[in-house]
Amino acid sequence: MANSSSFNHRYTVITSLFLVSFLLTIFLFNKRALEPTLYFYRDFFPQTTTASHISLPNFTLPDSEEPVDSVIHQPISQNETIESKTGDDSRNMEVSTENEDDPDGGVDSGEDLIYNSTNVEVSSENKKDPDVDLESGGDLSGNGGDKLMESLKSCDLYSGTWVKDEEYPIYKAGSCPYVDEAFDCQGNGRKDSDYLKWRWKPNDCDLPRFNATDFLTRLRGKRLMLVGDSMNRNQFESMLCLLREGLPDKSKMFEIHGRRITKGRGYYVFKFVDFKCTVEFVRSHFLVKEGVRINAQRSSNPTLSIDVIDKTAGRWKRADILVFNTGHWWTHGKTARGKNYYKEGDYLYPKFDAVEAYRRALRTWGNWIDKNVNPKKQLVFYRGYSSAHFRGGDWDSGGTCNGETEPVLRGSILNNYPVKMKIVEEVIQEMKNPVTLLNVTSLTNFRKDGHPSIFGKNVTAGIKVSSRRQDCSHWCLPGVPDAWNELIYATLVQH
Repeated sequence: MANSSSFNHRYTVITSLFLVSFLLTIFLFNKRALEPTLYFYRDFFPQTTTASHISLPNFTLPDSEEPVDSVIHQPISQNETIESKTGDDSRNMEVSTENEDDPDGGVDSGEDLIYNSTNVEVSSENKKDPDVDLESGGDLSGNGGDKLMESLKSCDLYSGTWVKDEEYPIYKAGSCPYVDEAFDCQGNGRKDSDYLKWRWKPNDCDLPRFNATDFLTRLRGKRLMLVGDSMNRNQFESMLCLLREGLPDKSKMFEIHGRRITKGRGYYVFKFVDFKCTVEFVRSHFLVKEGVRINAQRSSNPTLSIDVIDKTAGRWKRADILVFNTGHWWTHGKTARGKNYYKEGDYLYPKFDAVEAYRRALRTWGNWIDKNVNPKKQLVFYRGYSSAHFRGGDWDSGGTCNGETEPVLRGSILNNYPVKMKIVEEVIQEMKNPVTLLNVTSLTNFRKDGHPSIFGKNVTAGIKVSSRRQDCSHWCLPGVPDAWNELIYATLVQH
């Protein structure tokens, strides 16, 4: 029995060793088959991915700036007339279309709204919608886009000429409800339309065709603010019309206070819902502080403090992209005469040179930019002086420009460069913060055909048009200011 028990014990040990050896062999030769799936681990160790770009922070308006009634979210109907402001607003009205540059016009008192936004550095990334066609002036897609981008880097955007382009204008005359009566030349009865067919062409490159969707994508979460006189309102309305073309749903764009654009108000904020951005206009005729003084006869006279920034500057701080201008109000009336008008500190100059006053005012503006703008988060443009084309006198002495139907092709006006522009260049060079000069002076020298002239008022009802006072300073829309905004877009693409 002992031998049988010993035999059974040895058999069990041998069998066990054999089974262990067999299983170990299977394990060694089939290790991968016994490994658990990787998906098991992924639940505990999720993979990290590198984003191609950093998302911009959400951009929301405070409740105080949202429209009160949803009815006013709707864009203005194309058939609605642009209403003129009366009553309490009349004291702040700019003067009539023909006389809008009169410095005796009212100063907007304005309501300073609190508006918190996050300043975001302007992205240099070309965020394109792949479904958007970027044709005409230049296509940014494919190899052609690479060549265009390369040519833009070394191109002087402001040296060139106007070329006929049948794909222009970018938006049709009468299609944009944000063009006010003063600039709606076709709607006011102008019959010729060739002035709409010109495109600015730099000598050494093509401008990329304005792409509203791409522009709005670059503007996502930001505030674009145009600050200046009625010339900047001219550009502001152009910008609204150009950007509106990129919106499939036009109701997703509206003025947050429900205001129609008129000459009477000096502050507008248009919100683009899908892009969480705004495009704004702040009226500031001189960029420095306008005031009044009481003379010995107890009547009030206007003054200009050339060493004090304009009262609207609190709004400027809130913008991510700023476009400034001033110029036309410095050329006539009390501004040009300079008698008992210019102030520094508490001192009122009995007589002061307007050119020197302009230089000191721009330095005041430049110092404000250097102290209050963060160049890492904000982008500043200064748009140069745009040419007027009066024949036979100035704006207030019988000057005319009616009957002009094509650009100037030759002549001394093409080489005219105002002293004010030399001062602008001088001041910008003195500044610490970078400022991009939109030097549109030379390109507007060509366009004697682009002004409202006698078509600053609606005359389609057969009313006799007065030719005594013509607008040869502002520009029809669609028209020349569209090119200024194309240059802003090209600058963003260029960088």
